[in-house]
Formats: sequence, structure tokens, C-alpha cells
Amino acid sequence: MKAPLLILCPGQGGQHAGMFDLARTDAGAAALLDRLALDGPLFENRSAQPLIVASTLAMWQAIRNFAPEPALVAGYSIGELAAYGVAGALDATDAVALAGMRAELMDDCRAVHPGQVMLAVSGLALAQAAALIAQDGFYVAIETGEDSCIAGGLLAHAGAASARLSSAGGHVTRLPVDVASHTPYMAQAVPAFADMLRASPLRAPFTPVLSGIGAVRIERRESAVEHLSRQLGEKIVWRDCMQACAEAGITVALELGPGAALSRMLQARHPDIACRSVADFRSLAGIRAWLERQCG
Repeated sequence: MKAPLLILCPGQGGQHAGMFDLARTDAGAAALLDRLALDGPLFENRSAQPLIVASTLAMWQAIRNFAPEPALVAGYSIGELAAYGVAGALDATDAVALAGMRAELMDDCRAVHPGQVMLAVSGLALAQAAALIAQDGFYVAIETGEDSCIAGGLLAHAGAASARLSSAGGHVTRLPVDVASHTPYMAQAVPAFADMLRASPLRAPFTPVLSGIGAVRIERRESAVEHLSRQLGEKIVWRDCMQACAEAGITVALELGPGAALSRMLQARHPDIACRSVADFRSLAGIRAWLERQCG
């Protein structure tokens, strides 16, 4: 029996100029990327989200012929949209188009509340961090651990929030993301994106997808629409997602990239799960050999 495989789809932060290179060594993935013909700044929200989804799904195209059928797919932030592509609920072209629409809606929210920022916070219990940042209009956007999170708010108040957290013993790093994702600052985008998803070719996934806001398995189209839209303005409970993966019996996890943040977080939290990112490999053959060793 093959070991249960989890496919991880990353969010913003790990993109880089060479993030398509490995996938392009596969003819099918190269053809997909040529059809998509994406361009734009890597860290500008409007272009970053489609580029990340394209990178993730091109890599899936490159390995899907030899990768075992995944037992579960999970995506972090925009990665959750890519996860539905891996799970067979969306074609890559449709997933990338929806990523562009999602980014545009989020940018519209940013126009209402200009100057947004996200901060990585560690060293403080979640409840304490949430109480401190609330004083400066920040919200916990993603729970990554018992003492770590991503917070979103306005740049004008970031200095005060950072000082308050640092004074309490926390460590704060500004992230290269200029929209306060997964916070009430994105609330107006939720119903509009839900309408876009309902009008899209989104299907029920062939493989269950883990909801970022609920850490529950999504297997129906209606649930996918609800959770994908709500996560724009609601907190992602990634630490619960990692626990849910372990409780589902996952023993092997592969992150499709760009970056390796998700596989490293999961490995640190559940060292008994064999975790790698495609970013760790120099060739598709290396990925294939690792999957064969781990999955049987």
C-alpha cells in the first residue's frame, strides 16, 4: 500500500525569478506556461497571485504523470486556489484567471483602505499578540503556531504595532505583501469573489482539499465556493490545518513551490511526516526518486 501523500500549494512570499525553470524542463508544463504567457512584478499583488498559481500548477503538470495520487491537497492563502487545480476542480487556465480576479478585488479593497501591510510575529502567545495588535487596528490573518502568526493592518500604524509587540518580547518582520489578506480589510471582496466562483467552471474536487479557514476537508462545489471566498476576509488557521493533515494519516508531503516555507513548517511541527519542497531538488528525476522511496 502506498503511503498517503499530501500536496502543499504555497502562498505569497517565496516567489523568485527562477520559479518556472524546473517545471519548464517538462514539455507539457513548458507548453502550459507558454499558453498562460504571464508577466509582471513578482511582488506586486495584481501579478503575484496569478504567477504563483501558474508556477504551482505548472509544477504539478510536470510531475503528475509519476506522482502518486494525493490523498489530500492543502493550500496557503492564494495557494488554496491552486490546490483546487491540483485536485481536479479547475483547469490551470481557469485557476490562473480566477487568481487575477481575486487579486483585483483585493486591490480594490486596498484602494478603500490605502497603505496596507502584513507582519510576521513570533515569540508571543496568539491571544497576547492578537490583543496587542488590535490596539493599532491590526488583525491576526494567519495562525502559524502557538506563538507565531501573520498580522495584517495599515502601514501607518505598523510602527506602533511593531513597537508594542517588541516591548512585550515579540519579534516582528515586515513581509513583502501589500494587502492585508484574511482580515476585515478585505471584507468587501468576499461576496464579489463568491459570485465569480459560482460563475466559473469550478467543479467538485476529485481529491479532498483542506479549507484554510476551517481545517476541514472540502469535497463539494458549494463548500469550495464558500470557503474560497470567505478566506479573503477571515483568518486562516494554518496550525490547525497542519494538525488535520497529521490526523488524516498523512506520512509524506510535497510542496509544489515556489519556496519551501510550508514543508518546513510541517516538518518542524510533525517530524514523523517526510516533507520536501520541489525547491529542494535540481531535477524532476530527483523528485520522482524521492516520491518512489517515500510512497512505495
